[in-house]
Amino acid sequence: MNVRITGTGSALPDKILTNADIEKLVDTTDEWITTRTGIKERHIAADGEYTSTFAAEAARKALEMAAVNPEEIDLIILSTVTPDFPFPSTACIVQDMLGAVNATVFDLSAACSGFIFGLSVAEKYIRSGSAKKVLVIGAEVLSRIVDWKDRNTCVLFGDGAGAVVLEASDGGHSLLSTHTFSNGSYWNLLYQPGSGSRNPASDRRTFDDKLLYITMEGNDVFKHAVRAMEEASLKALAANSISSEEISLLIPHQANRRIIDATAKRLGVESDRLFINLHNYGNTSSASIPIALDEVNRKGLLKVDNKLLLVAFGGGFTYGSAVINW
Repeated sequence: MNVRITGTGSALPDKILTNADIEKLVDTTDEWITTRTGIKERHIAADGEYTSTFAAEAARKALEMAAVNPEEIDLIILSTVTPDFPFPSTACIVQDMLGAVNATVFDLSAACSGFIFGLSVAEKYIRSGSAKKVLVIGAEVLSRIVDWKDRNTCVLFGDGAGAVVLEASDGGHSLLSTHTFSNGSYWNLLYQPGSGSRNPASDRRTFDDKLLYITMEGNDVFKHAVRAMEEASLKALAANSISSEEISLLIPHQANRRIIDATAKRLGVESDRLFINLHNYGNTSSASIPIALDEVNRKGLLKVDNKLLLVAFGGGFTYGSAVINW
């Protein structure tokens, strides 16, 4: 049984924070940010907007494109590291917002690789016959866990959501394979120290030591990210007996322009087969790949039988890839 993407959707806050705006917050410049990251601006959630706000909007757009009613959805997988609450899952809130009354729902936490992990779980549900129509969402409001006085991290992240509808299919374009990997040896190179059971929000030290904010060892993350994304990509290509030359479009996690360029170079993918929207949105973690996929889809950049390679790397460390025959 094939697994087919029948709808894509994305949602972003209206508020845009440019590099010039960030210059007013910390000691940095547009040139410094652009040179080191490739980011020019990012979208930031307003008061009264939450992860569920954007997740539900992106899901509605994907459902509309797929011509699927919410009641037809069997499963909702929502990848996020910034849920509305520690519990219940944000997927439960989105289920209620959509009216997807027949769906089993849950959140998935795999940081920036979360959407790929979600695709992998959804694929297995459908191939096993346990579900026919699945909604996979990546959604984040990272601006709520960023220290806006730390120039090394606050310049990187943005908010938003992306979603896809997956359906069982006997033919047509399909999700050929997914591949997921984890290496917990490096968990402390990219993480949020506070608000869990180690450093609970009720502990004054969590606030005094700024443990609620993202902590990152940037140089170490860079080195591991490039190697891991290359490995995940090569395994995906080998599993489908295709070469990088046969890939019509590489859609990587939009974390850092240097990471993206280094990964593409190692794979031998030229710039005209590499999709980048990092400059407009920053790093939206698990939302970055589905936002990008929706963008290329709605712009009409995808043709029948195009082969797409998706690849991501995130805190954990987690990393993964997927190949789609459009």
